[in-house]
Amino acid sequence: MRLYMEVRIPVEKGNVSFADGTMEEALMDFIDAAKPEAAYFHLRDGKRAAVFIFEETQPAKLMAHNEALFAALDAEIWTQPTLTLEDLKSQM
Repeated sequence: MRLYMEVRIPVEKGNVSFADGTMEEALMDFIDAAKPEAAYFHLRDGKRAAVFIFEETQPAKLMAHNEALFAALDAEIWTQPTLTLEDLKSQM
């Protein structure tokens, strides 16, 4: 299943994790594990944020991804299934 994941990092934890390198490590670990087809980084509500689009067939892996980002970055995470235009057309 293709998933849309948004990750928000609180400012204080973001400052510390940026300075000590744990932010880069946590994000790269996620990217290496999930192999997203797209990754975007931006600000949301004044916080560092990222959006990832990736395929995941094993629900347990999703929990592992979340727990790693929660632990390393105190992240807030939103995940939802998402479709491409081709996926949507195939359902019409």
